[in-house]
Amino acid sequence: QHIIDPEFGVFTNIGDAHQENFSSKAEKIREKLKLFENAGSVFYCRDDKELDLEIREKFQNRDISLYTWSENKKADLRLLKIIQQEDGSSQLIAEYEQKECKVTIPFADQASVSNALSCWLVSLKIGLKHKEIEHKFASLPAVAMRLEMNEAINNCFIINDAYNSDIESLSIAMDSMNQHKQFHKRVLILSDFVETGKNSEQLYARVASMLKQHGIDRFFGVGDQLITCKSKFPENSTFFRSTEEFLDKVGSASFSNELILLKGARRFGFERIAKFLQKKKHQTVLEIDFNALVHNLNYFKGLLKPETRLMVMVKAFSYGSGIVEVSNLLAHQRVDYLAVAFPDEGIELRKAGIGLPIMVLSADWDAMAGMIENRLEPVVYSTEQLLHFAEMVKVYGIKSYPVHIEIDTGMHRLGFLEEEIDELLQIKSQFTSLKIQSVFSHLVGSDEENHDDFSIQQTRIFNRCCKKIEKSLNYKFIRHILNSAGIERFPDFQMDMVRLGIGLYGLSRLGPENVKNISTLKTVITQIKSVKRGETVGYNRNGKAESDKVIAIIPVGYADGFPRKLSNGNGKVCVNGKIASVIGNVCMDMTMIDVTGLNVDKGDEVIIFGDELPITVMADSLDTIPYEILTNVSRRVKRNYLYE
Repeated sequence: QHIIDPEFGVFTNIGDAHQENFSSKAEKIREKLKLFENAGSVFYCRDDKELDLEIREKFQNRDISLYTWSENKKADLRLLKIIQQEDGSSQLIAEYEQKECKVTIPFADQASVSNALSCWLVSLKIGLKHKEIEHKFASLPAVAMRLEMNEAINNCFIINDAYNSDIESLSIAMDSMNQHKQFHKRVLILSDFVETGKNSEQLYARVASMLKQHGIDRFFGVGDQLITCKSKFPENSTFFRSTEEFLDKVGSASFSNELILLKGARRFGFERIAKFLQKKKHQTVLEIDFNALVHNLNYFKGLLKPETRLMVMVKAFSYGSGIVEVSNLLAHQRVDYLAVAFPDEGIELRKAGIGLPIMVLSADWDAMAGMIENRLEPVVYSTEQLLHFAEMVKVYGIKSYPVHIEIDTGMHRLGFLEEEIDELLQIKSQFTSLKIQSVFSHLVGSDEENHDDFSIQQTRIFNRCCKKIEKSLNYKFIRHILNSAGIERFPDFQMDMVRLGIGLYGLSRLGPENVKNISTLKTVITQIKSVKRGETVGYNRNGKAESDKVIAIIPVGYADGFPRKLSNGNGKVCVNGKIASVIGNVCMDMTMIDVTGLNVDKGDEVIIFGDELPITVMADSLDTIPYEILTNVSRRVKRNYLYE
């Protein structure tokens, strides 16, 4: 108490965790309240009757102020309504000092709502203004809980929380399933809860109610308690006494195109179920750290003016990271726009339930109908393309369909030149079916100081074109020219929107210390061999042993995105923190590495690129850029997604 002697005590919740160590819930509450013995103010939720009673009894004759929030009782802050938004956020409307007030939080789960109400109450009582509180809540990053999502068999995904099992964390995990709108069927595999101290009938009746509330399509229960209470569960439920029985009776064909939540107490060994359901036995994986991705997103957001919008590039399978998974996270983080290279990518996102506006950079004429049907917004870079799309939209009877005009200010790739703007506007004036949503251009060398004069020149050309277009149209449109490096280097050129690409994925030539790596390509050693001096390794005998060597074989090759150019010592990998060189030619599915003197074993992890061996090392060896390496990681390599 002398060390922890708070002025404010905030009692957030009193869940089931550690209940087995107390004779009753009341005893656990009293134990926790010892932390607030000398507090001046205590904040809590009145809706828990037992908590309310214990707090009032403990502090009734003490000079301690009690402040409360509630959903259904008289309290200092009373919640009136929760409005769930399509982007996964929640608007909370409450009454405080007889006046209605509101905040928006980027979460939808009950635990986050409760935490937000506690924080809101404290903020009000320490004197923060309503507007300030509303702004602070709106700027919260939407970070999901610590769960691992992996690709699984038959086009399924697993959310793996196999070692954490209590009713509160189950509710949070089930809430997280709703973020992944691309899955129309949801499955829960759950073990008995262990040592909760609660009545089993009541506990599992609540679980059964949660299944209905969260739209769970199928339920698998493992354990004697669940079998005893199986009458509580709906017809789509199946029960097993043990993990062994589940594995023996449930075949892989039982799962297809579903999101599977795996949640079990440690003693049930649900990692065996996870292993059974995981996609492919290929031991090479690309691990995507969503925590790092959110960090990078928030870093770049922090460089923007409040009014500047954010478009994020998810083309090329989100730079190899998984277009649907990354786009889902970005939608949850409330970015303004997504950009893809081709219509097929945008259609894939629409089929996965992504509702954000999507700009298509290379809109093929043959794909125009599919774009219109999926509400994709094409980039227009020529008069022929403009005419063709306008006629197509006219056939559909649509007015003001959004298009994006690309201006060539010096890249000399796609886009209208400055002298072509008049012709563009003359053609556009003939069609009311199209609305220019944005006008944009590309900076050629935004990441290199020696090109700054040219970047400024490009911006001047762009601004002249925008003024001419705006004068002709008589309405405002979005202007954008900055990429990731431009966001860092040219704050005065932010205009209405910026385009975040490679910076989101953890690469910055300007401030590498400000972003985090999100991608780790890793594999394992499958075999170790001794090679005598004078012997050769691999095809064409190109790997020659100048002395006795120990080599290891790893299951990654050029078909996985580990290029053949890394053969014969040009490529490096990291084993147990030590660098090992490639020996011999890289094969299609395998590579041999020199591990002489490194003390390694079969099964040891090998990092191809990641924090221990930056992707820039491989890029330098290949005389290329990290973009190419990321986008060339084969789709046969399993993606694992980690987030907290």
